[in-house]
Amino acid sequence: MKWDYIHPERDRYDFAQADAIVEFARRNHQVVRGHTLLWHSQNPAWLEQGDFSKKELRAILREHVTTVVGRYSGRIQQWDVANEIFDDQGNLRTRDNIWIRELGPGIVADVFRWAHRADPKAKLFFNDYNVESVNAKSDAYHALVQDLLDQGVPVHGFSVQGHLSTRYGFPGDLEDNLRRFDALGLETAVTELDVRMDVPEGGTPTVAQERQQADYYQRTLEACLAVDGCKSFTIWGFTDKYSWVPVFFEGEGFANVMTADYTRKPAFYALRDTLKEAARKDDCGKGRRTS
Repeated sequence: MKWDYIHPERDRYDFAQADAIVEFARRNHQVVRGHTLLWHSQNPAWLEQGDFSKKELRAILREHVTTVVGRYSGRIQQWDVANEIFDDQGNLRTRDNIWIRELGPGIVADVFRWAHRADPKAKLFFNDYNVESVNAKSDAYHALVQDLLDQGVPVHGFSVQGHLSTRYGFPGDLEDNLRRFDALGLETAVTELDVRMDVPEGGTPTVAQERQQADYYQRTLEACLAVDGCKSFTIWGFTDKYSWVPVFFEGEGFANVMTADYTRKPAFYALRDTLKEAARKDDCGKGRRTS
């Protein structure tokens, strides 16, 4: 549901693919996460290269949000309303984000308000990468969320994408980071988890690499399960046959829980077993409360 797919021309929307996903979910009793309404990337050329006044640009954005969110009202559980609006230093993207650059930081609050009016039941989130830990970037979101909540802006959640790599240490303070947003009354989520590995071209991961990858997947899930408000956990694809990683990270790959021929990796079983154990503990807890 990124702009270049769903709104390819100023006066034309293309809902075919999005409609198919939402209908598939309905038939299979699944929930849908909408991605995304305000972002600096993957905007259509007509928008980025258009000569619009501030008034026109604001009207275009409001009409887009109202049209897209309204079309799926009641059928999308969560929306990534504002995606990747800070850089790694915690500064707003005032240069490459057309909306913030042209309309000012206040446009972020407006998009949340417009989305809420279009679908009052949908949960509205901030979403970003490199915010798994307590750092400058996640600090910036924490401060912004508090300010918006004080203004009465309908912000409901904060989500970490979770694009991890075994060449770096695991973000051990992930749970603590999620808890501080939970303390603000927000839901939290992991939305785009994959764990890429350094593998020579034409090679395959070692047993040790797959074991480390499985550990990262498991620890991410455990951190989410440990936080009451973390109610959504999404992996970014499931088979290496379709992965963005080799395109963007030279020398890295094999980031998903299944190989290209759909063989299940240790990471798959780590997630499955962690969920089974969590369900068992939950059932035992319910038994103690009702006995």
